[in-house]
Amino acid sequence: MAQHLFNSHGQWIAFKRNPSDKYVFNTKGKWIGWLPWDKVDVVDVQGQYLGTIFDGDRLLRVLVPKYRGYPGYPGYPGYPGYPGYPGFRGLRSIPIGTEDVDPEQLE
Repeated sequence: MAQHLFNSHGQWIAFKRNPSDKYVFNTKGKWIGWLPWDKVDVVDVQGQYLGTIFDGDRLLRVLVPKYRGYPGYPGYPGYPGYPGYPGFRGLRSIPIGTEDVDPEQLE
């Protein structure tokens, strides 16, 4: 079962194949990042910070993320398949010091 990720407006922006998967894909199935250290901090495929997963389903960008060094490269994850459309999640206020992930980073 896929874990869908949303922005603060409740729009579906990304997903993981399942909650324990370390790879993150955009809504079109393109690999956009992965979770090298824990289950919340996402880096893009070049190893740059992309965002943090809040409340289990919100992908937001921390304005001043903690530095963790270069995460390495996990290898190509393959095609994830289509996870299904999850619908709209609903508006949620964002924590202080965060913002929505730039949509261009998800393409």
